[in-house]
Amino acid sequence: MTDRLTHVADSGESRMVDVSAKAETKRVARATGSIRMKPETLSAIVNAQVKKGDVLGTARIAAVMAAKKTSELIPLCHPIPLTDVQVELTPDESLPGIRALVSASTVGRTGVEMEALTGVSVALLTIYDMAKAIDREMVVGDISLAYKSGGASGEYSRLDGRENAPYPESANSR
Repeated sequence: MTDRLTHVADSGESRMVDVSAKAETKRVARATGSIRMKPETLSAIVNAQVKKGDVLGTARIAAVMAAKKTSELIPLCHPIPLTDVQVELTPDESLPGIRALVSASTVGRTGVEMEALTGVSVALLTIYDMAKAIDREMVVGDISLAYKSGGASGEYSRLDGRENAPYPESANSR
């Protein structure tokens, strides 16, 4: 942990971090989240019975689009040339709801954590938007960084070395 925030100038003003001196490395980030809903809503989504159309397909596209637009949404993020974005949306009757996993990759001077987190967030919001006519009580949550690699700070895994596991074990996800 550094003793000062990187996005705060000596004067106390917010600023974009200068990454020009950093080496380019392969960088990967994975973020997870979920949306809880009524069992009937989950069934309608899984069985393609939502009037707005293919909920999961649309949410996958929304996640990729959001990851690509992250620097336009988050004020101090650098625009990053993404080399890959993968989206997994998994129905989970135990929630009941949908679990999301977004992986983002690049070769660059700064990480892709925000791109993965933005992708997850927008995927889940898209599911809410498309199914809200049948269930306004859906809850979006548990959005967090699961894994990142690359750069000077190296590897991080919230999953204790299980970086390929799609979802963390937590009391909130049961």
